[in-house]
Amino acid sequence: MFSKIQQIDDKVVDNIIKIRSPLRNRIMIAASTAGNMGMIWFAICMPLLIYAPWRPTGVNIIFAIAFTQLLCEVILKHIVRRERPVWKLPDGEQLIHRPKYYSFPSGHTSASFAVVAVTIYRCPFPMVLIVLFIAVMIASSRVYLRVHYLSDVLVGMVLGLLCGSASVSLFDRLVQALS
Repeated sequence: MFSKIQQIDDKVVDNIIKIRSPLRNRIMIAASTAGNMGMIWFAICMPLLIYAPWRPTGVNIIFAIAFTQLLCEVILKHIVRRERPVWKLPDGEQLIHRPKYYSFPSGHTSASFAVVAVTIYRCPFPMVLIVLFIAVMIASSRVYLRVHYLSDVLVGMVLGLLCGSASVSLFDRLVQALS
């Protein structure tokens, strides 16, 4: 089964070059950069943290990102140790720097979809759509830029949604316990 998944992943990586264009390159680099260290999500959290009625949502988003990153970046990547597709490519084919750490699962994607999960539970529908659009752009940029395989991103989505949903429950219990 893993060999079949790797075959599909390799085929996607090999075919990405066919859809590249200067405009797409700039869009995908911008989307990926926005996801670096959760910058876009922390920027979105700032007004939530400032406005008292929305403060719990902002704190829950930060909690979800931290919880997800602990699982994905600190634990899973170092257990699985999957090489990134960009590590196998010549330098001239790279659009961004080569990440130093492992590929599986995608940290950008898992953090992004943890935020999606929290907004589904806590925010009005228009905000959910905006957050979902940003998350999809970040996730797809990681495959487009060939720093992740498709399966890294798909698993990152699932883990992010699960961790984000779990963080809502944990956060609610914590708030109740402290009240």
